[in-house]
Amino acid sequence: MKAMIALALSAVFCGVGGWAAEAKVTSTENKWTDSFANEAPLEATGTNPFFMLEPGYVLEYENSDTRLAITVLAETKVVDGVKTAVVEEREWHQGKLAEVSRNYFAIDKRSNSVFYFGEDVDDYENDKVTGHGGSWLSGVKGARWGLMMPGTVTLGSRYYQEVAPGVAMDRAEIVGIGETVETPAGKFADCIRTEETTPLEKGKSAKVYAPGVGLICDGNLKLVKYGKKAKNGDAKNGDVLK
Repeated sequence: MKAMIALALSAVFCGVGGWAAEAKVTSTENKWTDSFANEAPLEATGTNPFFMLEPGYVLEYENSDTRLAITVLAETKVVDGVKTAVVEEREWHQGKLAEVSRNYFAIDKRSNSVFYFGEDVDDYENDKVTGHGGSWLSGVKGARWGLMMPGTVTLGSRYYQEVAPGVAMDRAEIVGIGETVETPAGKFADCIRTEETTPLEKGKSAKVYAPGVGLICDGNLKLVKYGKKAKNGDAKNGDVLK
């Protein structure tokens, strides 16, 4: 995809209100890709430079009132005929559990593209499950798997991560490459930045991914720990799967 780019490659600090460096992209192709063909059989484990699917890998984030932990579990689930990895997300607001989701991914090891097959969501209030908002599975009620992270990063690429009409239609555009980003977990070079939107509602959010690490900024949530899960359940900075 051809694009005209104005990009400042200075250090970027993730947080509320935006970025120290901005990328402006004018694309000649405004369509969002919503159907994907994989080049090889999909597998439940593997490593994309910006997305880890290795059991035991942990990412932990914090802001002033929210904590998020993402863990690649040593489990698989068959979704739409494909054996997928199970990635658990646990989110707390003001110290109380707010949501637990089990997300399903698979990787094409030839192209390194990671595909998203859905999620089972439990919403919590006062330690009780109150709903399942946003749950969807590829192959159910017309839903199809989407692209979570391309194997080849191209500035200006636009793709659907979720294709569940009326339920979950998140989509991402790669709007920055080669950025240097600092979080409490460290300073990371050669990062990519995406802008996420959905046709189901207004607004947009920014995410930043670091090579060899994965997601390091999700809006104003910043990475504080990452790596292979230790025996005590914590993640140790720098203990990154290679």
